[in-house]
Amino acid sequence: MPRLFTGLDVPRPVAMALSQWRGGLSGARWIDPDQYHVTLRFFGDVDLACARMLDDMLAQAFHPVFTLKIAGLRIFGGDRPRALVAEIAPDTELLHLQAEQERMARRAGLEAQTRKFTPHVTLARLRDVSPYQAAAFLSGAGVLPPLSFPVERCVLYSSRSGVGGGPYVMEAVYPFGADMDDEEEDWAYADRA
Repeated sequence: MPRLFTGLDVPRPVAMALSQWRGGLSGARWIDPDQYHVTLRFFGDVDLACARMLDDMLAQAFHPVFTLKIAGLRIFGGDRPRALVAEIAPDTELLHLQAEQERMARRAGLEAQTRKFTPHVTLARLRDVSPYQAAAFLSGAGVLPPLSFPVERCVLYSSRSGVGGGPYVMEAVYPFGADMDDEEEDWAYADRA
């Protein structure tokens, strides 16, 4: 059974800019910049029929291209730091996209996601890092320069069970942009003019 999730890939220039914060935190397992993404919906281990249904729904969905902004660095886990992440600034289009992915998962027979959606790019997984070490790293990291990137597609990824942080495999890509019906209507209208 494939272990699947959807996400937004981070363009290489933004990934390389984020990778400048790698290092200097003992207990961090740094994610390869080529694996950076924003997870939309984790589906888990699904059978092939469910995987095909999700693929069909994702292929038929329409989304406009939009832009995401990186808001800053943050540690997830509170008193037990577990990840260093780049937070994504609140974005209405992103919330609509994630909500639609949740509806697709439910239509495919999967249980509702119980965790609140907190968009981010995981930079490192943390193990045996104290809250003091995490706070010291963040205070020494400085201010993240403004970073943004266009979101032009959604990706269906697979991962190996029990292995956090990749490697992830792109199973399918679903481009955003003009709807085919709209393009055909525009062309037909232009032909009549």
